[in-house]
Amino acid sequence: MNTTTRPIDRWFAHYSDDHRNDANQRIHVVCVPLILWSAIALLWTIPSPAALFNDGVFAGIAMLLAALFYYRHSRPLGLGMALVFVVLALATRGLYGALGPRGLLVLGVAVFVLAWIGQFVGHKLEGRKPSFLTDLTYLLIGPAWVLAKLYRRHGISY
Repeated sequence: MNTTTRPIDRWFAHYSDDHRNDANQRIHVVCVPLILWSAIALLWTIPSPAALFNDGVFAGIAMLLAALFYYRHSRPLGLGMALVFVVLALATRGLYGALGPRGLLVLGVAVFVLAWIGQFVGHKLEGRKPSFLTDLTYLLIGPAWVLAKLYRRHGISY
């Protein structure tokens, strides 16, 4: 019998300890994906040398590295997060085309700020500080934690 706990399970356990309040959990289920999207949008607006790369290359690199991080710790979560990244990239590309770089930047900053305000309101209700203040890895764990909640709801193992 393997009694070794995977790092992802330890991270989720600690993250869950900081998110026990139902209202805080609901806020996180909304705000964490918004923060993830806004980070992608902000990276998408970084200009790249047109002759070498397409728009959004920096967001693409970040999403690939994050998906590999998740996959390394859990194949089902890694594949799920890769799918999430594809959906967010397609949405961001569409918004970039419709709004242009400046419009996407403004929208990304607005969503980022509002979603973080929501997160801090949730933690005020919780009475606990955000997990990432103890370890920056929790900035990556939050999105996977939300996806893991969805997996559990549908009986999917991660």
